[in-house]
Amino acid sequence: MLVAGFPAAAFGTNCYLLARAPGEECLVVDPGIDVVARLDELLEEHRLRPVAVLLTHGHIDHTFSVTPVCGARGVPAYVHPGDRAMLADPALGLSRDMRSLLGGFEWSEPDDVRVMADGEPLRLAGLEITVDHAPGHTPGSVMFRLPEDGRDLCLSGDVLFAGSIGRTDLPGGDHATMLASLATKVLPLPDETVVLPGHGPRTTVGRERASNPFLADAAARSASAAGPSRGL
Repeated sequence: MLVAGFPAAAFGTNCYLLARAPGEECLVVDPGIDVVARLDELLEEHRLRPVAVLLTHGHIDHTFSVTPVCGARGVPAYVHPGDRAMLADPALGLSRDMRSLLGGFEWSEPDDVRVMADGEPLRLAGLEITVDHAPGHTPGSVMFRLPEDGRDLCLSGDVLFAGSIGRTDLPGGDHATMLASLATKVLPLPDETVVLPGHGPRTTVGRERASNPFLADAAARSASAAGPSRGL
């Protein structure tokens, strides 16, 4: 499988391309701020034809270029319904003091927006991708999982970073919900799962399980909620 990624012009948001091989159809994940030129270069380099854009969540640093990318090629954008409204109004995901970043920018959502559900298999570009709804950073945050070379690849968005997690203090964020998502969606994954986060370098679930303090907190809270084991 071909996996290519690069950081956007602002906020270091990772944009990814997924395809079975060069010269085939592909998926674009999280086209952030000013990525169009670099994205076009990669598409030409690998002779790829986008058939859809997948969004891990609705924050504007992950969706800024979704409309031009979709519009230029007539392809749909996929988002979880919990973040659907942010494609029409990005300010919904920003704090009051951050809304000035939008300035006088005129926003329009893609013509074709499709929603996806937890556990739904997406069969696109010859790939089968599992959608894991993992709220906490935003109500509609998701991770995308797909097999690669005998192990899982997980595009975690802002659910999980190398050594950290996404912030939970913006509108729609909730720390307790994030810890629950880490406990139910991340911790059960095999250690060898490769994680491609929304910001920063790639990592693995095993590495994060051993060193990420937020995963340790999620595991401890989950064990505490389960209570002590009792015999007969």
